[in-house]
Amino acid sequence: MREISLRTRALGGLALAASSALVLAGCASGSSDGGSSEAAYTAAECAADSTSENTFKVGTILPVTGNLAFLGPPEIAGVGLAVADINAAGGVNGMDACLYQTDSGDSSDMSVSTASAEDLIKQKVSVVIGAASSSVSLNVVDSFTEAGIVQISPANTSAALSGYSPFYFRTAPPDTVQGSALGQLIVGDGNSTVSFLVFNDSYGTGLRDSTEAAIVEGGGSVVYGGKGKGQEFPPAQTTFSSEVTAALAANPDALVVIAFDETKAIIPELVAQGWDMANTYFTDGNTGSFEKDFEAGTLEGAQGTIPGAAPSDELKALLGKYWSDVQGEELTDFSYAAESYDSTMLAALAATLGGDNSPATIQANLAAVSGANGGEKCTTYTACVDLIKAGKDIQYQGPSSVGPFNDKNDPSSAFIGIYKYNDVNVPVWASAVEGKS
Repeated sequence: MREISLRTRALGGLALAASSALVLAGCASGSSDGGSSEAAYTAAECAADSTSENTFKVGTILPVTGNLAFLGPPEIAGVGLAVADINAAGGVNGMDACLYQTDSGDSSDMSVSTASAEDLIKQKVSVVIGAASSSVSLNVVDSFTEAGIVQISPANTSAALSGYSPFYFRTAPPDTVQGSALGQLIVGDGNSTVSFLVFNDSYGTGLRDSTEAAIVEGGGSVVYGGKGKGQEFPPAQTTFSSEVTAALAANPDALVVIAFDETKAIIPELVAQGWDMANTYFTDGNTGSFEKDFEAGTLEGAQGTIPGAAPSDELKALLGKYWSDVQGEELTDFSYAAESYDSTMLAALAATLGGDNSPATIQANLAAVSGANGGEKCTTYTACVDLIKAGKDIQYQGPSSVGPFNDKNDPSSAFIGIYKYNDVNVPVWASAVEGKS
């Protein structure tokens, strides 16, 4: 069962938790020189002989290559910033935290994630953060479960992963939440008939099904690309003339594109066939900046949804500094950065509560530190650790603003951000819907 509260909040209200949670980060990540600057962040890479027995070893399986590579920088930055903040606060159980990174690739070549999962298991990590793709997680989750290693995804949304394994958790809400929000948005905008362009992927079809259900519940209908019609396209397809022609021939009021990098080939075809892009809706897999890809104004008025509260300016600044210091590049996308930060923090707090950094201890205590059993709310690592040491139950509330884990290891509540494209093809946060799963 799910319920969606169509309650929107101002940006300042949404950012409150993020701002509070990162008070520590702003002063702990580095000392100032003459009060004017902070010390540089470092990569905190794991030593060759490190294991969960001698460090808090955070492994990542996030997209460095593939059609979700645009999500890699903000997610990796979120994990890295959390590791830096944990170390600045004294580490975990008296041990430093370190970072061991691997590439998840994407669903078009599962050999990448298979090899990375094997590597992470051999590395004896405390926890794995990732993957971004639900299909990739479905490829590796059994391996991590068999090895007894906790996997926390900051971005998986496929409903197929709800309650999949006692060692699988996520800080992103399932597609039942995002789909319901997106479907209500589409119908609420006055659209009665809707076409879908969706790839045949567990993420794509799952989100399509949830969105379609909300559209129908709201009085609308799906005229192309709906569930059971067999009109999906395969991942990594590069030309879309026939699909766009068929979708537009159904004379829809609105069109939903659920895809990854394929979107860059779909958009020009829609434009070429005369579609009004302001009537287009995207999802978290493709609601990103297209400023460098298309002529200014191409996507103006189009909308998209991304799970998560709007990141605060403070969070963006800290993530940007981390990425600049460690990678020497500007961070331009912040999707799932807060969820990545919180995944890492929750794992560290679970290890603290259990008294050691092993995956089994983290697994046994994750729900408790998320607030599944109630507890005193805390927004920084230091504050939460102090409460744990005082023998109190806690509820960590970080910048992603998700609720405690439920009995399926999903966040019990989460925000879905609604974004609208401006005149230079950049999505701008407009409002948010709070949903419960």
